[in-house]
Amino acid sequence: MNKDTRQSMAARMTRGANDDMPRDQVNLVTPMTSPDAETGESTWTTRLVLFLRVMAVLSMIKGLYHWAQITGFVGGEESAFEAQTTQWQTATVYFAVIELVAAVGLWLATPWGAVVWLTTIVSTAVIELMFPAIYGGNLFAVLVSLILLAAYLVLAWFSARERPP
Repeated sequence: MNKDTRQSMAARMTRGANDDMPRDQVNLVTPMTSPDAETGESTWTTRLVLFLRVMAVLSMIKGLYHWAQITGFVGGEESAFEAQTTQWQTATVYFAVIELVAAVGLWLATPWGAVVWLTTIVSTAVIELMFPAIYGGNLFAVLVSLILLAAYLVLAWFSARERPP
């Protein structure tokens, strides 16, 4: 092969096979989109995932706050972890662990993440309502938990309705 033949072959390889064809015969590559993206049918699923991500951030903040209580980064000597009751210590360690596990699962939008998060919501409501001596019986926390639970159920319902059976 002479030098000109090698250069023309190299140019063809770098240009691609469709460069030699007339412009009207070239099949242009268009991005593939799903029918859902074109019709907007996945809006509820998108909203559900966004809600789960927001809940993941909140769960992470709550979990890190509980760890800060355990390690002594928040509060003074009178509110130190060692100075609290055994029930308070147990509940704080429980929430420190389960909130962070829920945060990971929620961020990944996995079914187990939603289950763990629902467990934290129910646990919060039970501790606040049935054991007010532990955290003080904060009814506002129960109300917020119930609102978040209702929001999740509504979003999950509408998300499930937009998927085919």
